[in-house]
Amino acid sequence: MRHARGYRRLNRTHEHRKALWANMAGSLIEHEQIKTTLPKAKELRRVAEKLVTLAKRGDIHARRQAAAQLKQDAHVAKLFDVLGPRYKERQGGYVRVLKAGFRYGDMAPMAIIEFVDRDPEAKGAADRARVAAEEAAGE
Repeated sequence: MRHARGYRRLNRTHEHRKALWANMAGSLIEHEQIKTTLPKAKELRRVAEKLVTLAKRGDIHARRQAAAQLKQDAHVAKLFDVLGPRYKERQGGYVRVLKAGFRYGDMAPMAIIEFVDRDPEAKGAADRARVAAEEAAGE
């Protein structure tokens, strides 16, 4: 029985897990879809749902709470400016986890975690902007 077993430890220390969720949640907010292992995706869903709930509140205290969890201000800005208003009418269930087979190297179960009603153009947008800026600077 799993009584009083609140979360997956993922064979990491508390500090390592905290940094892992900050980085993965930031990547999920930036790209709106990422591929990772299934246990990490299932735990990341808990973190991401709470961040979107904070973004729906939208007040300064919620913004500071989200900034304490995320590492970059750009991720906090996108969370509150784009994702919060997008899910304003939705009562939870902002993130879905899709199974994506097994990793070749160690047969770890893989998953795709993405926002429901995501923007397909968000994935790789930063790279496209960087390439366009390099081409403009080269000319």
